Amino acid sequence: MTAQYEAHGDIAVITLNNPPVNGLGYETRKGIADALARANADGQIKAVVLTGAGKAFSGGADIKEFGSPKALAEPNLLSVILAIENSAKPVVAAVHSVAMGGGLELALGCHYRVGAPGCKVALPEVKLGLIPGAGGTQRLPRVLGVEAALNMIVSGEPVPAEMLAQVPGQKLFDKMAASAESLMDEAKALAREKADVRPLPLVRELPCKHPKGDAYFQFARNMVGGMSKNFPAPLKCVDAVEAATKKKFDEGLAYEREIFINLMWTPECRALRHIFAAERAASKIPDVPEDTPKREIKSVAVIGAGTMGGGITMNFLNAGIPVKMLEMKQEALDRGVATIRKNYEAQVGKGKLKQDKYEQRMSLLSTTLSYDDIKDADLVIEAVFEEMGVKETVFKKLDEVMKKGAILASNTSTLDVNKIASFTKRPQDVVGLHFFSPANVMKLLEVVRGEKTAKDVLATVMAIAKTIKKTAVVSGVCDGFIGNRMIEQYSRQAGFLLEEGCTPEQVDKAIEKFGFAMGPFRMGDLAGNDIGWAIRKRRYVEKPGMKYSKTADLLCEMGRYGQKTGAGWYDYKPGKRDAIPSPLVVEMIEKHRKDLGITPRKISDEEIVQRLVYALVNEAAHILEEGIASRASDIDMVYLTGYGFPIHRGGPMQYADTVGLFNVAQSMQRFARNPLDDAQFWQPAPLLARLVAAGKSFNQVG
Repeated sequence: MTAQYEAHGDIAVITLNNPPVNGLGYETRKGIADALARANADGQIKAVVLTGAGKAFSGGADIKEFGSPKALAEPNLLSVILAIENSAKPVVAAVHSVAMGGGLELALGCHYRVGAPGCKVALPEVKLGLIPGAGGTQRLPRVLGVEAALNMIVSGEPVPAEMLAQVPGQKLFDKMAASAESLMDEAKALAREKADVRPLPLVRELPCKHPKGDAYFQFARNMVGGMSKNFPAPLKCVDAVEAATKKKFDEGLAYEREIFINLMWTPECRALRHIFAAERAASKIPDVPEDTPKREIKSVAVIGAGTMGGGITMNFLNAGIPVKMLEMKQEALDRGVATIRKNYEAQVGKGKLKQDKYEQRMSLLSTTLSYDDIKDADLVIEAVFEEMGVKETVFKKLDEVMKKGAILASNTSTLDVNKIASFTKRPQDVVGLHFFSPANVMKLLEVVRGEKTAKDVLATVMAIAKTIKKTAVVSGVCDGFIGNRMIEQYSRQAGFLLEEGCTPEQVDKAIEKFGFAMGPFRMGDLAGNDIGWAIRKRRYVEKPGMKYSKTADLLCEMGRYGQKTGAGWYDYKPGKRDAIPSPLVVEMIEKHRKDLGITPRKISDEEIVQRLVYALVNEAAHILEEGIASRASDIDMVYLTGYGFPIHRGGPMQYADTVGLFNVAQSMQRFARNPLDDAQFWQPAPLLARLVAAGKSFNQVG
């Protein structure tokens, strides 16, 4: 049973026991209702205490039930709360650890609430594109006041119970327990004290007004609307809380429910729910059990003190893990340490980091010019130049000096991890850890699994990724892994669009309007156009039949490498990052078109977006079929956390599912008929074609 019943003399205790967070799935809801009925039917019982086992009162609804018949099956949460309100005997919520979403709504339905110190409460539904759906928008303003409640509901952030208990006039907690250990005794004592009190107090009967209602809610809409342009839920939270101040309780409850159900079927809500599940799924590797023993990581070495090496180092310093940084020359080490100091000092200056924390982190950093000094590190990460010969030298040296059992990681973004592992006599200890620049900021970490990478190595690096607050996604070995292999096709399409009639500014604006953080040409200028140039030169040798636009090569031949040279696809003023359209670049593109005999045509923003995004999708379908990625949602996590794909669209695979794979394939076939494009690339990947034929989606794969 996920809701257990025990009689403690004249007090019945109902304990939610549905690990890990006592989610309010159907069986748990039914268990609460049955236990409550049992308590009311027992003449010996005078009052009821409702609590949660383990480390939560309740984390709320079971997200796995969303959109399924079980979510609406009676008793739903509204019915359970109504049963509590109608109980002939008082019900006291003993709230501890975590009370979120439906868990907090359940507590608000009880007649009394006792809070434990350290308890966090929240209504986080807005983070899933929803509003609270079981009375949260109607009850919380009645116990906390309109403004405090709306702030909680719109932000979705957890708040300590102690802080809420100090809100003047609050009625959320009737009492704060002296300690978590004494919570149950104090809740049972309150239940006995209130056993004969009638009528029983109901939150629904409390008044709910704002002295300047219309003006306040207009102000709230202006503030919330400005911060949530791609998401409908935050503004709907304002509507629902306003209804609590203007409608009768049951009318407000019905209004809240109508909004909740309508939001559940919006693309934004589906995207956010998908991301919620995808983030949790990404940490699970199908053939690596969660109880796989992990190697201890007490110290880290980083080879290379450049931009990437310094950023990687900061991740571990932030987590309290000592790092030894190795370089070949003292000047390079000094520059690297100075950059790390500068980054931390900027955080101190902005008030984001305390001086003592800064000093503590820097005290964990040491440097060396000798490989012998890093031999005892538990994990070593190479962040040297992206060239196989350089990697070979480094890994042969690491194999020679590192202690047995040390994990040897490469930060390569495209190179063959199996080949890198072959430079050692311990390929089982070698793994790719592809950080994204700036490494101390970007959340994504591509964990590249070599053919011989040991399972305990994978388990260890996935755990350390959590420690340094990264979203880790496992990739198999291929050129570019998941993210960069896909971005190559995206970049190829951007080049074809220039040849056919677009300007860099038009392409960037179209994809940024779609929701990308940055278009392909602004992104190229930021990363350095010479990086893409080097990759293309390699491609011309390896894949001579692959079609490319030569515009990017011509740009690099002009020395326009991007922001670092003050000129790329755009012009840049010294010290500024504003992208200024360049007449020189437009002239170069127009001349190139003329040389190719291409008459430019007008290209719609819709076509730009489809060609760029569907290029990602089609390559991703190949990646999924080849087993480079375990699941479609892993690919989405790569693009959401590493490439600026719009969150409200849920990632390229989720977006394709939303559009409909039949429609995606139809567009691809249309692009294949364009003589200036790459007809071979636009043949739908075999997996995509099979899914279209079966009427299925990417999220049904596996």
